[in-house]
Amino acid sequence: FDSMCEASDILVCIGGDGTLISLARRSYKYHKPILGINVGKLGFLVDINPSEVEDFIDKLYSGEFRIDERMMIKGILKSKSDEKLFYSFNDIVISSPSISKMVKVDAYIDKKWFNTYYGDGLIISTPTGSTAYNLAAGGPMTFPLTEAFILTPICPHSLTQPPLVMPVGFEIEIKTPQSDSVVVVDGQDEYKFEKKSSLIVKKAEIGAKLIYRKDRSYFDVLRDKLSWGQC
Repeated sequence: FDSMCEASDILVCIGGDGTLISLARRSYKYHKPILGINVGKLGFLVDINPSEVEDFIDKLYSGEFRIDERMMIKGILKSKSDEKLFYSFNDIVISSPSISKMVKVDAYIDKKWFNTYYGDGLIISTPTGSTAYNLAAGGPMTFPLTEAFILTPICPHSLTQPPLVMPVGFEIEIKTPQSDSVVVVDGQDEYKFEKKSSLIVKKAEIGAKLIYRKDRSYFDVLRDKLSWGQC
């Protein structure tokens, strides 16, 4: 995989959104543009259908395309004995490993205690990830080229815990008094979040580069995928 990334000008992803998200994380340090060919189901991120590949390859060689750079999240999970660094394209979720248990999450912004969430968990989403778990949990949709953190509690045990959109200049730190919480990255990678550990969340130094048709409109995608305007 590393040799392929080093030798390539672009990376081609054949699959669905989940495949592209995984590739963006795995290839993060190479910062190569990614072209998504959609053979999945939803297709919010992957742009080109198999029947369009031949025509788009010609446009690729002639420069008729655009590259969108999507913000990513940098996460550092610190424990007494270890420190894990990871990157997220869509979201980072802190939750209980058991559906029958709630989780308590203390959130700090720039080292100052900000809020305590108690419920099924907390989503920290990128604007690209705003149409994923964040949307299902009642969070706001955000234009994907925006740079912001979206904090959305999952089924909070309170009526006064709305989602929060905040600038990326802040550092978010998450702590939990529980010993059995988990951190889930993009719904694909999972880490144990032990008592007295802390999770630092920042904007990643670079974003993911996605190759799209010049005429691709995010609003057309929303209308198509979410069936807006249909009575």
